Amino acid sequence: MPFQLIEAEKLASAVVRQIENLILRGILRPGDRLPSERELSERLGVSRPSLREAVSELQTRGLLVSRAGAGVFVADVLGSAFSPALIRLFATQEDALEDYIAFRQDMEGLAAARAARKGSDTDLALVDTIFRKMEAAHSKRDPSEEAGLDADFHMAIIEASHNVIMLHMMRSMMDLLREGVFYNRSIMFKQRNTRDMLLDQHRAINLALQARDPEGARAAVEAHLTFVRGALADQRAADRHEDVARLRLQKEVGR
Repeated sequence: MPFQLIEAEKLASAVVRQIENLILRGILRPGDRLPSERELSERLGVSRPSLREAVSELQTRGLLVSRAGAGVFVADVLGSAFSPALIRLFATQEDALEDYIAFRQDMEGLAAARAARKGSDTDLALVDTIFRKMEAAHSKRDPSEEAGLDADFHMAIIEASHNVIMLHMMRSMMDLLREGVFYNRSIMFKQRNTRDMLLDQHRAINLALQARDPEGARAAVEAHLTFVRGALADQRAADRHEDVARLRLQKEVGR
């Protein structure tokens, strides 16, 4: 008969499985530091030798890294999603920006619809909390905090969609946004009129999510990113016009 003796799971294997799941679900993120060995063994209710065995296994799998004198960290498992050469190419090709916005529009629209349907009340409370922070930051003259919360807001929606493939793919895409590979999003927040419109758009997204309206949430995200695409196109055109104007001024001054 094709039956085998059932053996109790090793404690180290249970620890590996729990940490793997936390990384997979995006709760533990690249760069996060694990608690000290003593604290983590107490939290998990396992011995230090079992914990060491689990950490060693996760390091072998490339999910954790140890830094001398600093501790154990979640590895940058998405670091190779885009090669440095490809990132430089993205940054120099204007068409890449258009494709980046279009990709985000498709994926984030889908994520918002999924979040409205499948997100837990806690998921949506997190989205709402980040939006309230955006509202508070909106009154400040320096737009950098609000610009940073913008990326957090979009990432919280993706997390609330509860699709782990989309989560890790879009986290990689959002990292490119934070690094300013395609454009400096802080520029979008410098003009008060644009900044007001962006807050209204994020409010519309949040309201649709809190109402659990999938189609409304998708439409609000798509409208927001359509606005972003148009605003960036206008900025690029204004930059080109300014370059021409400077050349004209130089010519006139030189006469």
